[in-house]
Amino acid sequence: MNPKTCSRAIAAALLLMLVPVFSMAQISVGVSVNIAPPELPVYVQPPIPGDGYLWTPGYWAWDDGIQDYYWVPGTWVEAPQVGFLWTPGYWGWANGVYLWNAGYWGPHIGFYGGVNYGYGYGGHGYEGGYWQGGHLYYNRAVVNVGSVHITNVYNKTVINNVSVTRVSYNGGSGGVRAQPSAEESSAAHERHINATSVQQQHVQAARSNPVLRASANKGNPPIAATARPANFSGPGVVPAKHAETTSVARVNTEPHSAAPRPDMQPRPAMQPRPPMEPRPATPPRPAVEPRAAAPAPYRAPAEVVAPREQVSQPRPPAPVEPRAKSEQTQAARPAPQPQPHSQPQPHPQPPPPHPAEHPEDHEHHQP
Repeated sequence: MNPKTCSRAIAAALLLMLVPVFSMAQISVGVSVNIAPPELPVYVQPPIPGDGYLWTPGYWAWDDGIQDYYWVPGTWVEAPQVGFLWTPGYWGWANGVYLWNAGYWGPHIGFYGGVNYGYGYGGHGYEGGYWQGGHLYYNRAVVNVGSVHITNVYNKTVINNVSVTRVSYNGGSGGVRAQPSAEESSAAHERHINATSVQQQHVQAARSNPVLRASANKGNPPIAATARPANFSGPGVVPAKHAETTSVARVNTEPHSAAPRPDMQPRPAMQPRPPMEPRPATPPRPAVEPRAAAPAPYRAPAEVVAPREQVSQPRPPAPVEPRAKSEQTQAARPAPQPQPHSQPQPHPQPPPPHPAEHPEDHEHHQP
């Protein structure tokens, strides 16, 4: 045999022997992209179609033909073997590119990049259910059982620290910072089963649907999840609740922050401050001098200069003597009358009565 032919045969045999090892270690299937995948959309899990199904979360896959990501909707899939669980695939940053690590079935959940896919896949392990006695037990706090009659259920509260950004890849700029635990590392070396034929049909159906491309739905796929694989119509189809921003959209926010800076320059044009100079015109305060006219209330004493009859009327109980003396004071009062603008003086008190001076007045004003 030709030595060259012999060496090629040996190399081919070695590669065939290494293929199972690669699948067990969850090695990347060879898809590498230099663009980060979009963030995970938010959707509601459709109800489980029946007992024995396990949830496989949705993810972004890459199509070299169209050079774009497309969304593979989450769906319920029957386990290929009793006791097997699904470990989702994930994108991981390595050597300047994003590599896809394919998901697999196995007796334990392995490492899936720490990506929070939701509904039991919070980044590590699976909180949606477990196998016991050949039956799946579902956590109603995570799994949407719906109206399906399933008796093997339980309730366990799961606290999910969901990232606001819904990052869909591990490592790199902005990626999830997570490393496999000891249990996840040992699970990677267990016997695995690749995606079933039903799952592969589901991926092909998503790839051929234009509305699931990231460039078409802007990270908001109209078919985010399905009740059964490759079934993209009917009551079991669930759309995304709202679009999540992608990593590319984050760059768009930077020019918006830089744009307002030139607008800040026109602020020096706010020269209305010189018009504030008229404030010195407030010196009209000297005009407040009319306050000196306040003595006007002091004119009240001029009212006291009333006829003799009016002055005497408010004093009916007074004795006669004050009235006789008041006549003398009335003669003195006309003197201050020609001085209306003079400062008012207090009204002089009448002197004490002298009854012996005018007794005739006493008889005249007798009541």
